[in-house]
Amino acid sequence: MDKWLYKASLALVVIGILVSVYMTIYKLTDNNAMCLGSGGCSQVNASRYSEIYGIPVGLVGVGGFAAILLLHLLENRNDFMRRNATLYIFGLALTGFVFTLYLVYVEFAILKALCPFCLTSQVTMTIIFIISVIRLVRQPQLQED
Repeated sequence: MDKWLYKASLALVVIGILVSVYMTIYKLTDNNAMCLGSGGCSQVNASRYSEIYGIPVGLVGVGGFAAILLLHLLENRNDFMRRNATLYIFGLALTGFVFTLYLVYVEFAILKALCPFCLTSQVTMTIIFIISVIRLVRQPQLQED
């Protein structure tokens, strides 16, 4: 089951990166055709909440998902990473999940508009977080020699 959780998490991270890159391109080009007919998508993208200090939220997502991907790829690289990568992944996933809760609140309560791509990213991060909790709890306690 642990390998399955690792692979599922890795696949979700790749999906998260792809969706975040797509939304970053959309934000930078303001090409409404990329919303695929969803008015909520353009409303969310045009809002003041779509950037943090001038940085597109999608680009923040790219960075977060890429950091989690890097940790996955380095997870079995050496003893330090074998002992700590799962915890670091959990920490990043927790941060991403809390940010996701904020973004869901903004979409539902403030903007009253839903972006299907944003929701895809948010669901992806939520599942990655859940998997990271399971993996952390199931991680064997490695003894230091």
